[in-house]
Amino acid sequence: MAVEETRWGILYCPRKGISSKRKRWEKLQDELDRQGVHYDMVQSESDDSVGRLADMMVRNGYRTIVVVGGDSALNDAVNCLMGYEPEVRQQVMLGVVPNGSLNDFARYWGFSPDNDEQTVAWLAKRRTRSVDLGRIDYTDKQGNSQQRYFLNCINIGTTADIMNLRYQTRKILWSRTLSFIVSVIITIFHRKDYKMRIYVNSETLERRIMTMCVGNARGYGQTPSAVPYSGMLDATIVYDPKLMQLFSGLWLLISGRFLNHRSVHPYRTREIIMDEAAHAMVGVDGRLISTPSGSYKITIEPEVINFMIPE
Repeated sequence: MAVEETRWGILYCPRKGISSKRKRWEKLQDELDRQGVHYDMVQSESDDSVGRLADMMVRNGYRTIVVVGGDSALNDAVNCLMGYEPEVRQQVMLGVVPNGSLNDFARYWGFSPDNDEQTVAWLAKRRTRSVDLGRIDYTDKQGNSQQRYFLNCINIGTTADIMNLRYQTRKILWSRTLSFIVSVIITIFHRKDYKMRIYVNSETLERRIMTMCVGNARGYGQTPSAVPYSGMLDATIVYDPKLMQLFSGLWLLISGRFLNHRSVHPYRTREIIMDEAAHAMVGVDGRLISTPSGSYKITIEPEVINFMIPE
């Protein structure tokens, strides 16, 4: 039996380390029922299952897919949709109820993890906008060609190191906030810089770089001027700052003035070629990928996903 066009397929991705997973869903369920939304829900069991479940929804005829999760879960859903031909993909509307450790793309549009009533009301209006996706093409360590799309950003270097440390320390500390603080402190006092050769616009940058963010949206504050429907990517490259400059840079990042730091160099472009970035970790929408082997390319694909936005 065909699924009615207005019925939502909800992909619920519980937050890791939260004991009251069911309670979070029940709270959202009450709001969906109160506002008269027709839906079917499936729950992801692991990171690996999100893309598979999104694929199942598309194949079963759902034209409204709402991810209850964070940036990484959205990333998995987007990469699933990009596996379909454009004529299929353009029939699907993708929405989000923020429920992750990182909800940067949802926050860009004004969706709050603390206001389900407003989020559901906005999504029920079914207002959509075609948004851009960034794309990274690379070769993994096994020599296989890979590609990954992103809604928010790619981090290369120290910020990706922090993601890795946060994942490792969280296994020990069992606290997202504490693991993040510890990871930042460790990175500050044991910071690295990486020898990179980067082609961006007409420039060739060949020097040691601490971290780089390529943003389709705000990039966790590192690309605050990026807009996910401009057909362009924003990039910020941070040369190795002195210790006190690093502390001031963290303050500017928190206060939303990251581009004012003297060590931050911004670019706007459609393509970036990383010709050399040996050993620099890479994070895509908050999740590490296998460190690329050799050179890789980051590009933009304009207006390829229908995303549900506020009224």
